Amino acid sequence: MKLQILLFYVPNQVISVGNQTQLLSSCSNSTSSPAGSAASENSTADCSDRSWLRLANGKSSCDGRVEIYHKDSWATICDDSWDMNDAQVVCKQLGCGVAIKATGSAHFGKGPGSIWLDELNCTGQESHLWKCPSLGWSQHNCRHKGDAGVICSESLALRLVSDDHYCAGRLEIFYNGTWGSVCRSPMERTTLSVICRQLGCGNTGELNVSAAVTMVSQPLWVDGIQCRKSDTTLWQCHSDPWNNKSCSPKDIAHIICEESRQLRLVNGYNHCAGRVEIFYQGYWGTICDNSWDLKDADVVCRQLQCGIALKAMSKAHFGVGSGPIWLEHLKCTGKESHVWSCPSSNWGQHYCIHYQDAGVICSGFVRLFGGDGLCSGQVEVHSGGDWIPVSDVNFTYPTAQVICAELECGKAIFIRNDVSFKKANQQVWPEQFQCEGQEPDLRSCPRVPCLQGTCPHSGAAHIVCSEYADVRLMNNGSSQCEGQVEMNIFGVWKPLCASYWNMANANVVCHQLKCGVALSTPPGAYLVEGKGQTWKHRFHCSGVESFLWNCPMIALGIPECTHGNTASVVCSGNQTQLLPPCNHTMSGPAKSADSENSAANCSESRWIRLVNGTSSCNGRVEVYHEGNWGTICDDSWDMNDAHVVCRQLGCGVAINATGSAHFGKGVGPIWLDELNCTGPESHLWKCPSLGWGQHDCRHKEDAGVICSESLALRLVSDDHDCAGKLEIFYNGTWGGVCRSPMEPNTLSVICRQLSCGDTGELNISAVISTVSQPLWVDRIQCQKSDTTLWQCLSDPWNNRSCSPTDIAHIICAGKKPKSCPSAAPCTDKEKLRLQGGDTLCSGRVEIWHNGSWGTVCDDSWSLAEAEVVCQQLGCGSALEALQGAAFGPGDGHIWLDEVQCRGRESSLWACAAQPWGQNNCKHDEDAGVRCSALSSFEDAREEAFYEDINYLVKSEKEDLLDNSENLSVTGLPYYDEENGNNEEDGDVEEDGDPESDPEKHVNSNVNGYDDVDIPPIPGMNEKHFFQEEEDGAKHLQQTESLALRLESDDHSCTGKLEIFYNGIWGGVCRSPVEPNTLSVICRQLGCGDTGELNISAVIKNLSVTGLPYYNEEDGDNEEDGDPESNPEPLEKQVDSNVNGYDDVEIPPTHGMSEKHFFQEEEDGAKHLQTGDSPRFPREAANPRMDEKDSSHLLGQGENAGYDDIELSVM
Repeated sequence: MKLQILLFYVPNQVISVGNQTQLLSSCSNSTSSPAGSAASENSTADCSDRSWLRLANGKSSCDGRVEIYHKDSWATICDDSWDMNDAQVVCKQLGCGVAIKATGSAHFGKGPGSIWLDELNCTGQESHLWKCPSLGWSQHNCRHKGDAGVICSESLALRLVSDDHYCAGRLEIFYNGTWGSVCRSPMERTTLSVICRQLGCGNTGELNVSAAVTMVSQPLWVDGIQCRKSDTTLWQCHSDPWNNKSCSPKDIAHIICEESRQLRLVNGYNHCAGRVEIFYQGYWGTICDNSWDLKDADVVCRQLQCGIALKAMSKAHFGVGSGPIWLEHLKCTGKESHVWSCPSSNWGQHYCIHYQDAGVICSGFVRLFGGDGLCSGQVEVHSGGDWIPVSDVNFTYPTAQVICAELECGKAIFIRNDVSFKKANQQVWPEQFQCEGQEPDLRSCPRVPCLQGTCPHSGAAHIVCSEYADVRLMNNGSSQCEGQVEMNIFGVWKPLCASYWNMANANVVCHQLKCGVALSTPPGAYLVEGKGQTWKHRFHCSGVESFLWNCPMIALGIPECTHGNTASVVCSGNQTQLLPPCNHTMSGPAKSADSENSAANCSESRWIRLVNGTSSCNGRVEVYHEGNWGTICDDSWDMNDAHVVCRQLGCGVAINATGSAHFGKGVGPIWLDELNCTGPESHLWKCPSLGWGQHDCRHKEDAGVICSESLALRLVSDDHDCAGKLEIFYNGTWGGVCRSPMEPNTLSVICRQLSCGDTGELNISAVISTVSQPLWVDRIQCQKSDTTLWQCLSDPWNNRSCSPTDIAHIICAGKKPKSCPSAAPCTDKEKLRLQGGDTLCSGRVEIWHNGSWGTVCDDSWSLAEAEVVCQQLGCGSALEALQGAAFGPGDGHIWLDEVQCRGRESSLWACAAQPWGQNNCKHDEDAGVRCSALSSFEDAREEAFYEDINYLVKSEKEDLLDNSENLSVTGLPYYDEENGNNEEDGDVEEDGDPESDPEKHVNSNVNGYDDVDIPPIPGMNEKHFFQEEEDGAKHLQQTESLALRLESDDHSCTGKLEIFYNGIWGGVCRSPVEPNTLSVICRQLGCGDTGELNISAVIKNLSVTGLPYYNEEDGDNEEDGDPESNPEPLEKQVDSNVNGYDDVEIPPTHGMSEKHFFQEEEDGAKHLQTGDSPRFPREAANPRMDEKDSSHLLGQGENAGYDDIELSVM
């Protein structure tokens, strides 16, 4: 293996931060550009001193993607017609010599921003790139996959080439696109010192005159190098001119810098842990552990660029070494640059044996911080003093792959840039890593120092690693749409076990491979021998995931898979087929949902899942049918039904059948009710039931299950959340966990899953107590890529896995993050907010999760998702679903991506989405919403029908309903159509559930809500509320208690503003009525986007009653609305209410008897019966109004005083 250190040359004549950038000379009005060039379009506006040129994302400042700064932004060049003449202009303009290659097809990666130029046609002689003929600024037909680049001749780098040394070997320079050797004459001491310092190999060096002479085919670039003491790099030293035959091969320079002594760690589980060994005087030897402590270990870790020391190991923890024992009794302060710089006994002087060899465990040079586990997050490297993030500029995919491999996290699947730093004013690592992808670790990658020690950045680089890389179906050695299921795990293809493999898992595989849908899963049918050990992990897919590795997966306690029991799948092979062909020979039992329409509803088109539980084997039961997830009603729900669910999901047997929305209320349809399974059915929908969508339930009755394979985790302690005895819930019982081997990775996974920090340790001093509970599992071994304990390998489940003396007690390093942004407990509404908007109901969507606020990516963001946000916040309906950080980019985490709602979910996290924190987005993709700020029609209907109207139909209000003929279909909760009374003496069940006789009253709707009919109000014809369709059906048109209009004799969009409230049209006061308010009014009325007050409108006496202090006898208001001057009898005055509002009497409306609104009490006083008036047909008030524009917010604010001037709007 060749170890190399690279430092790239930056030309002296050009200075910039991060990229080769040229500041152009001032404009000369006497100089014109050729016709057809970008510069000729507007010589005044686009002259050279307003544009810059740079090369980005290359290995040095003289190669990379071509970018131009124009009109205040950097943008790229399209590769259409891009050739060496164009590249020559770039290299010459940047002072980088001549072009040696013109690259296209985004060779240096896709650029950001716009594309400035296309179809360039340079001759090679132009002084600036934009003076070449082209289509003109921003005129192109390209995308960034066609970005142009160049490689210039003046790209320089320096390295020492050796099989086993960083700081000794053959000296080579990269020039003119090629690595070449350097001649050794005269190579004086000052020159050697400059070279060694530039390579970070100490301050002095010497020529290795005994190095073997080998014939080389590469150039011998330069001879006669002579440096001065003031030179800081080799590029500043005088030499002979470049020449590819500057000397003979026997004169090639081989150098040994003073730091040719080597340090390494041996026998550890990675390169940053192991036995400490030093190479000195030609031999590798060890260090004795006498006086060995964490300060000594810190120096070793820092010297090896392995971060900080976690542990100083003794007694040959990593095995006994051989050869000399070089050092003993080290007394480092922890600040030394090299371990041999610490005070110690002399070299080779000791009184030790190799059973005392010292070792260390270091944190590592690189880590991923702040993500979901140790395998995703912000890229940080250790400086020797602190963790420092790596710039996202020029961060490459090969570099990400090296990091994932080094951290034992599989492969990089996402790179995210432009992510805000975790700390304010955060500095970035002063080098850019240029890995090729094959390096063993990040330290071995070439690095490019940033100019002036500061790298350009828009944030920190973030990556997501995964142990899973791909999935395939193998059949006789070929991959197709049927065969044995194999997954690429850490680069090795392994077959999956058939145990608990089901059609839901198979459907995900077929979808992922674009092979249609799953038809069957014949176990072992396509056995391919010689594939090694079968992967025993069990997947619990719902059937609609995009990738198999997005499904919940369990390995804990799973026994090994028997030979030949491999999972297989037969896919339809039709990429456009959504549902598999039905098997008409397989029908469900009579009266089952499956028997209703076997042709259209075969089992393979439906899926089942458990939601809102602690694992994939407990939760609310949901069925996917006709493209929607819906719930099951708990009527007749019992253990037989639950057994079918658990078996269908591969979750063992049922241990509890829960009802009454034990796992929370669901959303969407209620698919099945009155299930009556016997237990052996293969699918839940094959059990007898009322049929699809037939029910008399609401979501407060959603059914759930707890299966035997249900898992949960906790630490049991009297006084600590993050320390105590480790327990797992399995098979319906909490039990202890055995502590062997319980390595750092396992402890880390446990603590992270419990939200108790990233690390932990065993508490070996914990008191041992006799326990009667099971001791469920032993020998748990987690990998860094595991995000939950359920994914970790272990021995099989056993209720006596170890003795009580071996029970694991754990102390985690962290504390639980706040579960709520303010005081706990909190609702979902309080974990959602809108930021950066111009109203309380508009802005960037932010979610509280894992102790911090984060944003939502706009991938798949639509009005359906926005509707859920608006409803969850009580902001009415969604008007816009905004993308592209319309309200400004957020910071911190991007918590959700690919959110997919149906629009009726109760909260945003009830929608389908990628796992928390997993995304491929930047904050310039933050999602936003603009809500109506008005309650939705559905909310108004549900509130009014199920709460307010309940009040009307109680027994003491029977006079409101003259007879049963007033109700064509009752629809009111439990109203008895025959006698006009509520059932069971007028008692109404909570939430308006018609348990007693559902068939009479409730018309079930697939959205899970009960549709009810409206009783006609005497004196108002039914047509006011319903419109008859062609099929004779009558549908509700306008039932809100609020309406809006402009009253005018001759204008529909000008006049006195009136609101229909409490059964009466009334005026609106004009203070303050600012432009925003006027805009809302005009838009709501369909009268444009703006409006103004008509202050010259004639003020008339009010004929509409309903205003404060109306005098019922003469129809006039008292002066200033003050009833003091002419007090009326008590029953005609305003009745002051303790809530600060004035209750006013309502005059009867034409065609409606007063008794319909008031009931006379014994004292003769009349009082309003309901808080809502009869539903006025808003259509009559203003036919333009959309039914979702109603509001129950208006008029609910505090009484801040009234203006008695009516509002007139133009």
